[in-house]
Amino acid sequence: MCGIIAYKGKDDATNIVIDGLKKLEYRGYDSWGIATLDKDLNLHKEVGRIGEFNTDKLKLGKSFVALGHTRWATHGGVTISNAHPQLDCKKEIIVVHNGIIENYQEIKQELIKKGHKFSSETDTEVIAHFIEENINLGIRSAVVKLAKTIEGRNAIVFFYKPTKQIFALKKGAPLVLGVSKQGYFVASDIPAFIEHTRNVIFLDDDEGVEINKGATIFNTKTGKDIDKKIEEVNWNFEQAKKGKYESFTIKEIMQQSETIRLAAVQDEDKIKELSSIIKEAYGSFLIGCGTASYAALLGTYYFSKIAKKHLNFVVASEFLDHQHFLTDKSLVIAVSQSGETADILEAVETAKKHNAKIACVVNVMGSSLMRKSDYPFLMRAGPEISVISTKAFTSQIAVLLLLAYVSANRLNEGKRLLEETSEKIKGMLKPEFLKNIEELAEKLKNKQHIYVIGKGSNYPIALETALKIKEMSYIHAEGFASGELKHGVIALIEKGTPCIAIVSNDEHKNDVLSGAIEIKSRGGSIIGISPENNPAFDYWINVPDCGYASPIVNTIPAQLLAHNLAKLLKRDLDKPRNLAKSVTVK
Repeated sequence: MCGIIAYKGKDDATNIVIDGLKKLEYRGYDSWGIATLDKDLNLHKEVGRIGEFNTDKLKLGKSFVALGHTRWATHGGVTISNAHPQLDCKKEIIVVHNGIIENYQEIKQELIKKGHKFSSETDTEVIAHFIEENINLGIRSAVVKLAKTIEGRNAIVFFYKPTKQIFALKKGAPLVLGVSKQGYFVASDIPAFIEHTRNVIFLDDDEGVEINKGATIFNTKTGKDIDKKIEEVNWNFEQAKKGKYESFTIKEIMQQSETIRLAAVQDEDKIKELSSIIKEAYGSFLIGCGTASYAALLGTYYFSKIAKKHLNFVVASEFLDHQHFLTDKSLVIAVSQSGETADILEAVETAKKHNAKIACVVNVMGSSLMRKSDYPFLMRAGPEISVISTKAFTSQIAVLLLLAYVSANRLNEGKRLLEETSEKIKGMLKPEFLKNIEELAEKLKNKQHIYVIGKGSNYPIALETALKIKEMSYIHAEGFASGELKHGVIALIEKGTPCIAIVSNDEHKNDVLSGAIEIKSRGGSIIGISPENNPAFDYWINVPDCGYASPIVNTIPAQLLAHNLAKLLKRDLDKPRNLAKSVTVK
């Protein structure tokens, strides 16, 4: 959830780390800190956002070794003393850390007995004192002992002041090494250093890095060196910038014509191989968290309708209670933007214990989920910087739709549908369409509750629409299957209550319209997202008819509405309160 960036090299490490921290703001945090090393150790920590702090006031000096961190409080309150970096007693081990050390209390008590003095409430500080206590073994051996001792999902980076070495360890939390001619970067995510290099080494669990004059990868269980190849990522610096847009959110919404087209570009042999596995699998699941869970749920509709194949859907955090009939004939398809979500990774690890096969739909090349999967598929949406997922969600839908078509031996038909949908999105996102949604946001900005109904493949879109409104505007919104209205939901409707009805030209059209009319008869106000206007609508958002791909185009007005509501209510357009881009702790 929080962000790490460290650098050692020929360039100004101070500016590189400060800039990297700003690029990691989207990950969610409540405090930040930076440490640099020239002749002396320089440390600065703050509560709040680095983007709101005048970093020109920092008197850290020029350095060639630095590390920084944005912290999301878990152990210990939001205070300067609990912010990272954390130090040992001698102030020689300077540590930043993502994750949770599950057995930190036992380790801490042992260290206290040996005379160590703690200055924070964090589990992170244990790392610094543990290394200090075992430094007599040699720094690499102390690191290996640490890796064998701590429990939980953790990414750890520290520098050792006497030698100016940087060490990094990964287990279950994201960490990537950037390699350039000028130096080495270690970060939670590639955008932190993409301006400087696109050459990376993806670290696997139980791997570490020692950076001195060069960078050495080693196994944290054995201490032995490992050879790993450098890979080039296809993201670029411009993709990670807002450019002409007022927020990353609106930029990423407006990119969806292109990202849907790119999502359809998959290796045909690989996708056909997975389709044969899907056909043969017994006891298969689609899993995801948050927005990705709604894409996974929609995937079950696609496989049922198009491929005549039943797949189970489970929210990833609930998967442990659904593992009991998994076998080596089972398949789990995990859907995730980052590929680092803790609940997703735990579900995948559980499935692998039963020898189930793993496929994934993921956006981040080299992510933990991608490397744990037997059949990984990139959605090719490019870096999604906003905490709010928009283009990644519709790309997930596109890949799952394509997989369903392949499983029905209709690959070309599926690709053609996505190409046509891409063109229709481009035609839809015109100034008059955007203006229509701005006017709707103005009407809704003072409402306390907004309800959303859909049926069939638009039911997951109703859930996603409500989530987007909640995430961005903080207005209470709820999504329902339209057929459930009569089973209690309609009690919530009062005079003037706004309800968004998502109506496609499909077999469920009349059912959803009937639900909308029922709400209207009780005083509700109906906003229709549909290819056709209807007398039931008090306000109409015109979207193209895209057949099975209609959920993609039906989602985009909801994203725009949420963005406009957030703008009118003066919310943070890219970093809503209390949210993080990638939830890497449980």
